[in-house]
Amino acid sequence: MRIPDGKAGGTTMTSNAEQARKTAEGLSYLSGFGNQHSTEALPGALPTGRNSPQRAPLGLYAEQLSGSAFTEPRAHNRRTWLYRIRPSAAHPRFVRAAGGALRAAPFTEAVPDPNRLRWNPLPDPPPGTDFLAGLWTLGGNGDVTQRTGMAIHLYAANAPMTRVFSDADGELLVVPERGGLLLRTELGLLRAEPGHVALIPRGVRFRVEPLESGTGTGAGATVRGYVCENYGSPFTLPDLGPIGANGLANPRDFLAPVAAYEETEGPVEVVGKFCGNLWTATYDHSPLDVVAWHGNHVPYVYDLHRFNVIGSISYDHPDPSIFTVLTSPTDTPGLAGADFVVFAPRWLVGEDTFRPPYFHRNVMSEYMGLVEGAYDAKSAGPGGFVPGGGSLHNMMSAHGPDRETFDRASTAELKPQKIDDGLAFMFETRWPVTLTPQARDAEHLQRDYDDVWRGLRREFRS
Repeated sequence: MRIPDGKAGGTTMTSNAEQARKTAEGLSYLSGFGNQHSTEALPGALPTGRNSPQRAPLGLYAEQLSGSAFTEPRAHNRRTWLYRIRPSAAHPRFVRAAGGALRAAPFTEAVPDPNRLRWNPLPDPPPGTDFLAGLWTLGGNGDVTQRTGMAIHLYAANAPMTRVFSDADGELLVVPERGGLLLRTELGLLRAEPGHVALIPRGVRFRVEPLESGTGTGAGATVRGYVCENYGSPFTLPDLGPIGANGLANPRDFLAPVAAYEETEGPVEVVGKFCGNLWTATYDHSPLDVVAWHGNHVPYVYDLHRFNVIGSISYDHPDPSIFTVLTSPTDTPGLAGADFVVFAPRWLVGEDTFRPPYFHRNVMSEYMGLVEGAYDAKSAGPGGFVPGGGSLHNMMSAHGPDRETFDRASTAELKPQKIDDGLAFMFETRWPVTLTPQARDAEHLQRDYDDVWRGLRREFRS
C-alpha cells in the first residue's frame, strides 16, 4: 500500500498521534523469525525468478541491502532485495550533526564502575522532542568501528519524527515502557506497544511516531522506553538444547511488515549514525519508498507475553538463561555479546525452594529494566525498582533479592504462586558496561541503592 508521509505540516501533536494510531490499528504482518519473506505493495512490483532483471517492474530500481558479508554461511546470511522508486545512492553529501545525549563505543569518558547502580525513570523531555532527540545513552562496551559490543540507551519523546534515521553501527532493539510507537521503516510499518519489542536491523531507515495524544496542541504525551544497540552479530533465537524443539520465544510469533511505501517529493532530512557520530543530509524525496522486497534482513515486532516460559517443577530456581528471548553470539559458544532476557508472567511451584532469583556474582554484566508492575526480587514503590527505571550490576558485583524480598520469600507458604503482575527484562553482555558521564552524574541515579541489602543480618547458627 501507499502510505502518507506522516509529516506534521501544521497539524497538532494530538491529531498526529490519532492518525498514527489509526494507521497502526490496521496493520498486517508476515509471520516467522529469520524467514525469507516476500511482499509487494503493488501487484507485479516484485520480479519473478530473478533478483536484478535488466529493467525492474513498474520502473523501480533493484537494490540489495546486505546485513552480513556475502560469504558468511547460508544459515547466518542476512540480506534483502529492495525494489524502490529511487535508489539509495541518489542523495547529496552528508555533514556532521550534533548527537545530543546519544553516545557510542568505545566508552572512555569514565572508568568502569564495580558498584551496583540503579536509576529512576528519565525525566520528561522538553516539548517537541522526537525519538532520535530523546535518546539518552547510559553506557556500553566494545567498539563500533570493530562491530563488537553493545550500548544501552533510554528514550523519552513527545513528538513525531519528521526526519528519517538509520544506524550503520548496529541493530536497535526497542523496548517500549510507556506509550506505543508506530515505526515507519523502508520495508513497511510496525506497531510496538508496551509489552512488545521491535527490532530495526543495521542500516534500515525508519521514522518513529508516538501513538499517545497530549492534552493540548503544544506537545504530545511522553512515550518512554529502552533501547539495546547491538554492534555485534545480529540477534538470533537461542538454541534450545535438551529443552527440545519448542519453547521460549516461538519463531511464528515474530512479525515482519508487509511492503508499504511513501511517494513524497520535497525536502526530507535523513540522519545516519556512522562510527558513533550523526551525519545529516537533505533529500528531495522520502527514502521510505520501497514498493516491494524479499529477504531476511528485516525489521520485526514480538509480543513478550507470548514467551513460553520454561521453569522448574521440582526444586531450585533455574538459571535465568532459560528466559532468553534473543542472543547475539560471539566466537565463544554460549558467551553472548548481548542477550535479551524477559521475566514474563509464570507459575512458581518449586518445593523447599527460595523462589526469587538467588544471590549471585556473574561473569556477565546485567542491566535490568521494568516495563510494568513489579519484579519479584526487588521492592517497588518510591525509591525502589519502578517501571521506566533500571539497574546495572557489572561483572562480579554481588547482587540478589533485597532484604524485604528475602525476609518474605524465606518464610512464605510454598503453595503454587502465579507471578502475573510484572514484566521485567535484562540486557546481558559479556563485557563490563562503562557508564557515560551523564549516567554517572544523573539526578535520577539512586544514591542509596546499596541500602536495600543493609538489613541482611547474621543468622548463622553453629
